[in-house]
Amino acid sequence: MNEFNWPEPDLSFLPGTKALGAGEASYFICHNNNILQLVDENEAWRPATSEELGQFDEIQKHYMGMLGGKECFAAQVSVPGAAVFANLRMNIQNIDPTLFNLAGRALQVCDWYRTHQFCGRCGKSTTESERDRSTVCGGCKLNFYPRLSPSIIVLVYKGDEVLLGRNHMFPEGLFSTLAGFVEPGESIEETVIREVKEEVGVNVGNLSYRGSQPWPFPNSLMLGFHAEYQSGDIVLQEDEIAEADWFPCNDLPLIPGKFAISRWLIDEYLSQRGISV
Repeated sequence: MNEFNWPEPDLSFLPGTKALGAGEASYFICHNNNILQLVDENEAWRPATSEELGQFDEIQKHYMGMLGGKECFAAQVSVPGAAVFANLRMNIQNIDPTLFNLAGRALQVCDWYRTHQFCGRCGKSTTESERDRSTVCGGCKLNFYPRLSPSIIVLVYKGDEVLLGRNHMFPEGLFSTLAGFVEPGESIEETVIREVKEEVGVNVGNLSYRGSQPWPFPNSLMLGFHAEYQSGDIVLQEDEIAEADWFPCNDLPLIPGKFAISRWLIDEYLSQRGISV
């Protein structure tokens, strides 16, 4: 079910399969936690060619699958020289959603192999598995898989009003939906209820799952919900939330751009209330 009508995935993209080794490829070139900045003729971000990869000293290269008839690789390189690398956030407004997800995957895969070179159980070196996306301990043979941190993001509503908050790290005046990470032993639904209560002090119910978005900052999977206000007054978790308030659906403050799942949640609710977005 594609709640937000974002582009359907290219089903020829099969992570974990083996490279074919033929034809031109696309390279998502990473240095530490930044990605190489390249743009096409329309000033939109693009991956690198094999020739552009050849300008760097390659440390690691990981096959990610096929996209548009081309093999895709994540490549970790050493000192970038004069090339420009930057955080992927810088490209959110000028990158195709599919390329954004692949660039995020590349950053996470490269970071995983760079920071998990030794076994956490016996301390021996690990090597890349030939079967799947994991590393294998050379001593005890334990497998390690890339870390993924599930988190919830929720729009709390009350009729023609929505509850939005501003994190201390947000620019002045920018408000968004509430979010937080899942804790061990907790269901997604329990996380929604707990996070809303912790961050703004209100109780919610009537939860409705709306969709998800990979969010590689650094390794989240955002699970989006709508939740109906039940009771309570706003009481801020002051070390995290700078401001929070109820806003009329037809008079919202500055909110995130249309690329983010927080905006999808807001736009969908406005549409349900018959308000054009």
